[in-house]
Amino acid sequence: QVQLVESGGGLAQPGGSLRLSCAASGSIRSITVMDWYRQGSGKKEREFVARVRGRRTRYEDSVKGRFTSSSDNAENTVDLQMNNLKPEDTAVYYCHANGLDSRGPFNAWGPGTNVTVSS
Repeated sequence: QVQLVESGGGLAQPGGSLRLSCAASGSIRSITVMDWYRQGSGKKEREFVARVRGRRTRYEDSVKGRFTSSSDNAENTVDLQMNNLKPEDTAVYYCHANGLDSRGPFNAWGPGTNVTVSS
């Protein structure tokens, strides 16, 4: 069973920076995509934030130019560097990945890490 664990959340001031990390573990054979999603307080659904697929990345419009995601395929990790943070970035951030493990396709989520942007 593939498990994801996020780290690096916390409190930042507007304009500040935080770096989130996500590590995947288990009997992983290959990872196809590693994503970041977030869910703000009172919102019903998780919102897409960033995706790393091979050498390509994609970002939600509101974070373009501020957030950068990168992965280490050898270590099965993905990071999210968040700069120029805004109060509206406050949310629980979730790491997601899919790929193949020893039993076949997997689709896994981390438990989430809190990010609060406030002065």
